[in-house]
Amino acid sequence: MKNRLLLGDEAVAIGALHAGLRGVYAYPGTPSTEITEYIQAMEAGTGRGVHCSWSSNEKTAMEAALGMSYAGHRSMVCMKHVGMNVAADAFVNSAMTGVNGGLVVVAADDPSMHSSQNEQDSRFYGKFAMIPMLEPSSQQEAYDMMKYAFDMSEKEKLPVLLRLTTRLAHSRAAVSVAEEYRDHTPLPVAKDSSSWVLLPANARRQNNRLTAVQDHLRELAESSPFSSSVISGHPDSPLGIIACGTGYNYVMENNVAEAGIPVLKITQYPLSGKKIRELAESCRSILVVEDGQPFIEEQAKAFLGAGYTVKGRLTGDLPRTGELNPDLVARALGREPEQFFCKPQAIVPRPPALCQGCGHRDVYIALNQVLASYPDSRVFADIGCYTLGALPPFCAIDSCVDMGASITMAKGAADAGVHPAVAVIGDSTFTHSGMTGLLDAVNDRSDITVVISDNLTTAMTGGQDSSGTGKFEAICIALGVEPEHVRVVVPVARNMDEITAVIREEIDYKGVSVIIPRRECMQTLARKARAAKKKV
Repeated sequence: MKNRLLLGDEAVAIGALHAGLRGVYAYPGTPSTEITEYIQAMEAGTGRGVHCSWSSNEKTAMEAALGMSYAGHRSMVCMKHVGMNVAADAFVNSAMTGVNGGLVVVAADDPSMHSSQNEQDSRFYGKFAMIPMLEPSSQQEAYDMMKYAFDMSEKEKLPVLLRLTTRLAHSRAAVSVAEEYRDHTPLPVAKDSSSWVLLPANARRQNNRLTAVQDHLRELAESSPFSSSVISGHPDSPLGIIACGTGYNYVMENNVAEAGIPVLKITQYPLSGKKIRELAESCRSILVVEDGQPFIEEQAKAFLGAGYTVKGRLTGDLPRTGELNPDLVARALGREPEQFFCKPQAIVPRPPALCQGCGHRDVYIALNQVLASYPDSRVFADIGCYTLGALPPFCAIDSCVDMGASITMAKGAADAGVHPAVAVIGDSTFTHSGMTGLLDAVNDRSDITVVISDNLTTAMTGGQDSSGTGKFEAICIALGVEPEHVRVVVPVARNMDEITAVIREEIDYKGVSVIIPRRECMQTLARKARAAKKKV
């Protein structure tokens, strides 16, 4: 073994490779992106034939990983928490089909919404699907859990969900890793179609199987090598603690062991009531410390009944939203925090902004110029760098809800009489989930103007490949947009007259039109220039 300084994401990546990973499927999304990027950059990944290209979206990633599992190989699918919403159909049904080769789903949650629309907790998806879940509290556990997860997946014939949070995914620690990569012998390709073809008769049988195995999965969680109990004291002890994930670290940083406070660390789900009841017998109340939504807290209340005091986010002892930290845990313990994590008042936060020279800037400048003549206009935007068009100096967009919503919201608004209804969507987001909305608009001949702002990359998450690069005109025409109303412009200041003229013409067209402003992202262009300079 040797020590390496790794991000939590990198620890997951190396752990998966050491567990015999054959393929990783993902759509880039902070804070999960670095897992796939690390495998792509490692000789142990690409050099050993590990499939590691980006998928069009999280649903296609989940389905491809399930296909590799069907073929008997170990696969992993990675996404941020909101990506679980996109993958949910395939994810939930993978628990019904079961797996062949080990399949691990990594969901990276984002408490405090550092780069997200919400702070949903992926553990609810695991509970909903009734599959095993793991939640590391350190980078070392993230590494160690990967082999354990793949082995468990193959043994139990179920996918396993591994839940990270931003603080663990994007912080570094020394991790003891193996020095050699071990190959995993694949299983034979699945032959029994009775579990894989979810016709109602098969699905009912599979649902009964999944339900019947829940007690066994709880027993596995109780005996997990990653969980620990420090149950001391006696029934008169005032407080016990349940902690999981990064919350466990914040508890231990408050020296609770020295204070004689019993602690139950939870790292594997489904949640078992046995150890929670044992903890409750050693104290008069319990504080639940979990970075995310009150997932354990709600279940602990159910296990222990209304007469027992369970404190946490629901009771206000910890904040209902946002990330935890040692100071917040200290306050919940009735201590005066040391204020290590308070924000200095002298620092004024600076909002994010589009890069200087970014093509999105010229798109919004042109849109604002044209739409000034249309007082009832509305601009529906999407998830990407261009969402920053909501901020000054542009203040150019009226909505941003989820991946792909720009086109379908513009369609709905147009159907209700809004004119002009403009959708702004990025190249990667369009192929992620915008194409079906465009097809709906074409089928209804909706009066919308769609702007696909193409910077030739998935820029917001660091410049990964974009699935539709070089294909957008063909895609739009194939979906039914009239070829003469698929227009390409180059978004630079000297072309402003041309761009504004094209926008006016397409707004006046009573139907679906697509404008594609195309210019390479300044960041990827600069990286290419630096790489070329190094070769000289």
